[in-house]
Amino acid sequence: MNKENDLKQRTKSFCIDCIRLAESLPNTYLGKHIQGQLIRSSSSVAANYRAAKLAQSTAAFVSKISIVIEEADESLFWLELIDNLKLFNSEQRDILEKEASELVAIFVSSRKKLHQRKFN
Repeated sequence: MNKENDLKQRTKSFCIDCIRLAESLPNTYLGKHIQGQLIRSSSSVAANYRAAKLAQSTAAFVSKISIVIEEADESLFWLELIDNLKLFNSEQRDILEKEASELVAIFVSSRKKLHQRKFN
């Protein structure tokens, strides 16, 4: 599997795993709110990465990758909040938090490389 397909699968798996975790949150106002936010942000990571791969220009690609970065970081925020509020405690949440951090780092690095190429 090449790097692009690996990231495509990785972002999709991240989304699916976040949805599964979100479905396990308590059925309270707060649980439902965080559930919706986590599902929206994690699904946006996968959807916008797919869109980035179809971008017709470097500028469009950078724009979509920037959204991916923002949404992955937002997903990380919700995962941290779940832990801080003690809404769900599992190794899976820890794994997802690590994956969100790694995805942010990967896409920030990718965007930086594109900017360096543009100005060199």
